[in-house]
Amino acid sequence: MTKPLEGLLVLDFALFLAGPLCALRLADLGARVIKIERPDGGDLCRQLYINDLRLDDDSMLFHSINRNKESFAANLKSPDELRQVKQLIRHADVMITNFRPGVMTRLGLDYEACRAINPRLVYGSITGYGNEGPWRDRPGQDLLAQSLSGLLWLSGNADDPPTPMGLAVADMFAGHFLAQGILAQLVRRGVTGTGGLVETSLLEALFDFQFEVLTTHLNDGGKLPQRSSFGNGHAYLGAPYGVYPTADGYLALAMNPLNKLAELLELPELQNVSRTDTFAKRDEIKQILARELKKHPTQYWLSLFEPTDLWCAPVLNWPEVLKQEAFRVLKMTQTVVRSSTGSSHTALRCPLRLDSRPVFSSKGSPAIGEHTEAIRREFNLQ
Repeated sequence: MTKPLEGLLVLDFALFLAGPLCALRLADLGARVIKIERPDGGDLCRQLYINDLRLDDDSMLFHSINRNKESFAANLKSPDELRQVKQLIRHADVMITNFRPGVMTRLGLDYEACRAINPRLVYGSITGYGNEGPWRDRPGQDLLAQSLSGLLWLSGNADDPPTPMGLAVADMFAGHFLAQGILAQLVRRGVTGTGGLVETSLLEALFDFQFEVLTTHLNDGGKLPQRSSFGNGHAYLGAPYGVYPTADGYLALAMNPLNKLAELLELPELQNVSRTDTFAKRDEIKQILARELKKHPTQYWLSLFEPTDLWCAPVLNWPEVLKQEAFRVLKMTQTVVRSSTGSSHTALRCPLRLDSRPVFSSKGSPAIGEHTEAIRREFNLQ
């Protein structure tokens, strides 16, 4: 299969997750991605661990984000090596950075400088909080951005403390949003012949992540969200929306007519409840449902609810998910092989399908500077 971005050259200057994730997605879609790294240690993510798992000398976290890339080692503070990088920029279609404001300017690799080298370049940049304002120089780290965005007051129950997402959602959303902007700029370049600048930040990504509920907040007089005190699934939705314990696990109930649910559960006290009361009396209603749902196993309730088209699902953990036929048919896993050592690991594929076929790539992450000499020869870098 010919991938849509084949023939495009991407230079990935970024560290950790947000920028490298953007570059990974472009690589999955066919772009050639060259990771520009320091010779002494490379991307700091190589030694950033979310557990003790490593492959060769790098963390599994690094491998998961940087598969399907090449590595060019360069000390950007060395005039000779910086000159070679600038020569490489002349050949690039896309450049990705995610440093604090001012870092790339001090290196002479900001957008204006790079546009002078290559007017067709699409330059993508992620910061923590934008390029201006009192927060511009704060550390652009995921948990800190979540804490500053208001997001922590949406998860967990009402009596819980502020609860962060269990994933680096700011990094991941910012990386994906940057990829969208880069693709849009590439389309425009196809029409105009000139590149452009694409910028986002962790904070902007998290505001957009909350756009439904923030829009409500901006138009309801500034009321604070109210998390349910029991089984909170959404700070703005009324009963029965939420997660309930059963006799052997948990059951999620989505946006269902309460009257229909009450009839199936034989709870006449919950029939004819007004739409207003499904929120005003949300916790009281959910406690009544919970007492009933606790009486039988999850599968019992699924067999009762699903034939009536009531929206529900079991709450699965990872081992349970991976055993599902629904997971198997998606073909979400692939074996990735590192060319420098032959080491391999199982990874998830790109979540897209092109022309009805899933997108796979078995090329593993590079060793630091693994491709430096070959790239120098290919592009005649002096």
